[in-house]
Amino acid sequence: MMQCQLVSSIHDISASQWDSLFEFENTQCSAKINRSDDANQKPRTYPFLRHAFLAALEDSGCTQTDSGWTPKHLIVIDPEQPESLLAVMPLYLKHHSYGEYVFDWAWADAYRRNAIDYYPKLLSAVPFTPATGPRLAIAKHLERKDVIQLIVGFLAAYCDQYQLSSWHQLFMTEDESELWTQAGALTRVGCQFHWFNRGYQSFDDFLASFNSRKRKSVRKERRQVRDQGVSLTRLVGAEISDSDWALFYQFYHTTYLKRSGATGYLNREFFEAIAANLGDQILMVKADLDGQGTIACALCFFDDSHLYGRYWGCSQEVPGLHFEACYYQGIEFAIERQLQVFDPGAQGEHKIQRGFEPRLTYSQHGLTDPRFAAAVDNFLTEETPGVKSYQRECRNYLPFKNTD
Repeated sequence: MMQCQLVSSIHDISASQWDSLFEFENTQCSAKINRSDDANQKPRTYPFLRHAFLAALEDSGCTQTDSGWTPKHLIVIDPEQPESLLAVMPLYLKHHSYGEYVFDWAWADAYRRNAIDYYPKLLSAVPFTPATGPRLAIAKHLERKDVIQLIVGFLAAYCDQYQLSSWHQLFMTEDESELWTQAGALTRVGCQFHWFNRGYQSFDDFLASFNSRKRKSVRKERRQVRDQGVSLTRLVGAEISDSDWALFYQFYHTTYLKRSGATGYLNREFFEAIAANLGDQILMVKADLDGQGTIACALCFFDDSHLYGRYWGCSQEVPGLHFEACYYQGIEFAIERQLQVFDPGAQGEHKIQRGFEPRLTYSQHGLTDPRFAAAVDNFLTEETPGVKSYQRECRNYLPFKNTD
């Protein structure tokens, strides 16, 4: 017998139980794992659903009711053995749609125009992180489709009971998304640009797959950064000093202010927490300008198969530096570590000519009101072919000699 429950804090769940379930989930969802450093080291799992990452968000105040992210994490238990978790899933009560990257503003506006509340809603996602990965971790002896069917029914009943408009699950793996579709959820696809390691031995080996004109363009772009007196350094874990973190946060904070007038979703306390607890999965790229010290930083996370580009900031604009720090340095790191995929984040058609391939993303949705559920279903039926057509069109602009 299985039963779903919601908890109000990640600290209500044992870190060891949460992480062990997602550690198993990661090995199920990932392809072959490569370890280029220490074969005896514990596997590095999807970083954004480690207990420490979610705790850092919560403890720093980034995911609290005041920020519009009320923790409501879902657990599945056997009532006769409630101390043993059968499944876990990150879940939040959301009071807006910021920080999600699967945009449902039009849906919210349709509710508003019909004098119906769209918020609050339930959201299963990694806050502020548009990175595909596992969203539900299930004990290995259970049948996945049975657990998913149970959860879909529970979410629908919870939304109905508390008069919530909907539930959503974002940036799922394709295989997992299919199981939720079979359970009756509505599927939405998007498109991002990811780099794939085709067994490259070096960055030059990667560039050898480009046509001549695009290869020259990338080399010119990288040379331009060096010629302006900029040098770059990649640091991992303990190599990142307290002063490096202080500079990074300063750049991140001020870059957000320049772009939007806001300070960014994340605060200094969050970055201090992940530095202390997730350092072995963090890559920082520092850019130093001759005579001026560090002028920019990019921050990435990685596990045993993927690199995830996340945050960037600078104190001085240098032509080509963003591409060098956020993309080319990441590609070099992925090749060195034999990582299979570099997921640099949302949006960005400029990534195509630099060898990042269009890749579909998947999310699942359930709406309480049958009228709006039907309308959204129709919307998705029309939207999906357009997204897939866009993906095919983007492939025509890839820089490779053979884009088949």
